Amino acid sequence: MRLQNAGPGLLFVVTLLAGCASGPGSIYVPAGGAGGQSRPPAADSGESAAPAPQPEPRVSEPAAPEPAPRYQDESEALSPAARSLIRKADALLRAGDPQGAISQLERAQRISPRSAEVYFHLAQAYAGMQRYGAGEQFARKGLSLAGNDSGLQKQGWRVL
Repeated sequence: MRLQNAGPGLLFVVTLLAGCASGPGSIYVPAGGAGGQSRPPAADSGESAAPAPQPEPRVSEPAAPEPAPRYQDESEALSPAARSLIRKADALLRAGDPQGAISQLERAQRISPRSAEVYFHLAQAYAGMQRYGAGEQFARKGLSLAGNDSGLQKQGWRVL
């Protein structure tokens, strides 16, 4: 009689315990692959057998050192589209709109990302907004891309 009243409570307890039961094991394979898995112990038949030879661990060769960054002898040539955007940005700077100039120069930077000239113009535009820290960073980036071109280097040092 008492079991009839315990039906919902008993069902809850059984469900709760079933949820806490652990599964058969992990579904993930160890990183060592099939060779790195341990074998289950053999049934003891009373005879002492010699242990099975274990595979030798794999020794990976050290990775090749990363190549040093290469020095750029010359700045990337400006594409005609980037040159046109720089001209528009110069006109906007002369008109007193440094924010508009920066937007044009950022487009030019996406077109020619390895051109020092774009970075020097960006530095001038940020200096026009009195954001000297950003201007200095762009000038330094331009100098790093100028390579051996003394004309571009002079332009960069003037901006700094």
